[in-house]
Formats: sequence, structure tokens, C-alpha cells
Amino acid sequence: MDLHLLADNLTNPALLFFFLGIIAVQLKSDLAIPPNSSKFISMYLILSIGFKGGQELSHSVFDLEIVYSLLFGILLALAVPIYAYFILRRKFDVWNSGAIAAAYGSVSAVTFVTAISFLELEKIEFDGHMVAVMALMEAPSIIIGVLLMSLFNKDTAAKLPIGKVLKHSVTNGSVLLIIGSLVIGYLASDAQAEGIKPFTTDIFKGFLAVFLLDMGITSGKELSAFVKKGWFAVLFAIIIPVVNGSAVAVLSGSFTESVGNRLLFAILAASASYIAVPAAMRLAAPKANPSLYLPMALAVTFPFNITLGMPLYLYIAQHT
Repeated sequence: MDLHLLADNLTNPALLFFFLGIIAVQLKSDLAIPPNSSKFISMYLILSIGFKGGQELSHSVFDLEIVYSLLFGILLALAVPIYAYFILRRKFDVWNSGAIAAAYGSVSAVTFVTAISFLELEKIEFDGHMVAVMALMEAPSIIIGVLLMSLFNKDTAAKLPIGKVLKHSVTNGSVLLIIGSLVIGYLASDAQAEGIKPFTTDIFKGFLAVFLLDMGITSGKELSAFVKKGWFAVLFAIIIPVVNGSAVAVLSGSFTESVGNRLLFAILAASASYIAVPAAMRLAAPKANPSLYLPMALAVTFPFNITLGMPLYLYIAQHT
């Protein structure tokens, strides 16, 4: 791996704010981001990246690469939770296995946004249709996770309301916002987009830094208690993302030559949802333990991907 690439990433101000959050927790500081502010910033980041992706998509020529990209993203969202489920069943019950598998088949919008910031830092181009790929990958893995739990759950009284879960996964706030923002960005003219550029673009990195500070505080609180639950979950939360991200960084080269697109595909495959999936699992799998699948995604996989994962996947994309 190119050491300057790793150094550039680890000295990225947004990422350093993430580490500051973790340090604050270890020092038992009262540093905190108000919950309502954190939710607003999360919505802003999703809205901004969706809008900008729609703008990029409106200037793109609809070709086979876009079709293949969308299909590949959906295939990943269907395949990853299936194989992850059977690995997890070696250690966990049906409910926890299904919830964790759904989280790792789904995507993390914040990891995706951080990867875009990383590509911009390295001056590597990517295509706007990758935002559409991310939007399409959110719901299928939730549905697969629920289906796996229903299929292998022997308690007929605890069968899951698949219809309600399907509706919830599609109408989930983050999913609806990214799709809606993408469509609005696609429909907006260049002049209209320029009018809100100070909001959608100019302040983006500042908000990302504040949000990663909040993520660092949250991760720091979750990590110490989570490690006590055993090493299987910790290893899964690192090894599976590395396998998924590395494999997809290679495989995506079969239909796109863009290094930026290949990195984003790798990040989508390697990331785990800690917003949409936990919200869906509260409804679909109340027996699943949130203190297991949430810290795996947020306190282990997320930090790994934004520190070591992105330079690793970029190196693979550039040299294969």
C-alpha cells in the first residue's frame, strides 16, 4: 500500500475529528453533540450527496456501465447477507444472525460520504450514478435478513410481519431522503443547482467533520462494552468487510474502468448499516440484540473502513 495515501487519509481533518471524539470518551469528557443536531447533520449529508449525485447523473450518458453498476449493487445487497448469515449461525441464534447479516449486506451512507471526501482529497473522479447504486442497496439486504429469520425460525408464533418490514425498509427516512434528493438533483437545472451550491457543497466538509466527531463519541462509548462480548463478533466485523471490499474492488473492474467507482463499490460492499437496518430490526426482530449488531457496524467496521479500509481498497483498484 502507498504510505503517502495512508498518511493523507489519517491526517484528513474530518477523520481526526472522529479520533477526537474517541479520545474525549476515554478522558470522560462531557463533550457531546446534541441528538437533534446530530440527526439534522446526518440528514444534511444524505441530502447533499443525493442532490449532487443527481446532478452528476443528469449530465451522464445512460449506458451499459450504469445498468451493470445498478445490477451489481443489487446483487451484492442480496448475496452478502446470505453468506454472512450462515457464518454467523456458527455462533449466534437466528435473530442475531439475521440482523447482523442484514446490517452487513446493507450500506453505510456516512461511510460512502467519507469515501467521496477521500476521493476528492486525492483528486480521483467518480460517477454520479454511484449514489443511485447506494440508494438501491439499502432495502434488499433488510428484506433478505427478514426472510432468512422467517425461514429458519422454528417458532411459528414469532413469524415476522414481512409486509410491514418491506414497507418500512422502503419508506425509511434515510432511504427516502437519498432517493428523493437524487431525483431532485437530476431534475434541477444547472442554474438552479448553482443557487443552492453554498448549502449543498461549500459547507459539506465542515458538517462532515462535526458528524464524524459525533460518530467518534458514539463509537468510543460502544467499543469498550462491546469487546467484552467476545472476539468472534470483533473478528467478523473486520474480516468480512476486508473480504467483501477487496473482492469487489477487483470484480467491479470487469465493467468499469473508473478507479473512483471501484473504490465506492468496495466501500459499499465493505460497509455495514447502523442507521436504516437497526431501525428496521427494532420492528422486524425485537429478539435480536441491538448491543451486538449496532456496535459491530459502528464501533468496529466503520472506524476500520474510514482509516485503513479506504486506502487498501483504493490500492487494490489501482493495481488490478
